Amino acid sequence: MFNGIIYNQGKLTEISKNKDSIVIGILTNLKVTKNEIGSSISCDGTCLTLTKIKKKKLFFFLSRETLNKTRFKNCKIGDHINLEKSLKHGQNISGHYLFGHVDCTGMIKNINIKDKAWFINIRIPSIFNKYIIEKGSVGLNGVSLTISKLTKDGFQIVIIPHTLKLTNLNKLKKSSKVNIEFDMLAKYLHKISK
Repeated sequence: MFNGIIYNQGKLTEISKNKDSIVIGILTNLKVTKNEIGSSISCDGTCLTLTKIKKKKLFFFLSRETLNKTRFKNCKIGDHINLEKSLKHGQNISGHYLFGHVDCTGMIKNINIKDKAWFINIRIPSIFNKYIIEKGSVGLNGVSLTISKLTKDGFQIVIIPHTLKLTNLNKLKKSSKVNIEFDMLAKYLHKISK
C-alpha cells in the first residue's frame, strides 16, 4: 500500500521483451537493500515486485495483465518513472491510500498553465466515470491528486509547482498516456450499491 506522495524518480534504462512479459531496469537514487528483493514498489502507480538490484538499478517483471492495464505497454528507454516504496507502520499519510492496482490509462486532452499551476484535462474510458466525483481522490502515475472538476469525457486535476518539481508529471503533454488508479472506497461503494 502506498500514499501517493512522490519523492523519488528513476530513469528506464533497460527493457527485455519476452512473448507475454517484459523485464525493466530503472536507474534511481532510491535507497533499496538486497533484503527488499521481493517487496513492492510503486512504479508510476503500478505495484511491481522488486526482483533484482544491480548497483543503482532496480529490476521488475511485468506480466501481460500489467502491460494491458498500464502505460508500460508503450514504455521506452529514457522514460522517467515515479517511485514510491510501500508504507511502513507509523508512517505519515499525507496523500490517500493507493494500492498500485492501475484501473486504466487516461489520455491528456490539454494542459493550461495559470500562475505556474497546471490545469490538466484527462480523457478516460466512459466505463470508469462511475468512480469519479468532484473533490474525490485519484492516483495519476502514482501521485495522489484531487479531482478539481468533472468533464464530459473525464476529469480535470490541478498540479501545483511543488508536485511538478518532484514527479514525472512535468513531462506530460497533449496526448500523453497516464496510469490511473481510482479511489478504492469509490469502487467498493459502487459494488455494494448495485
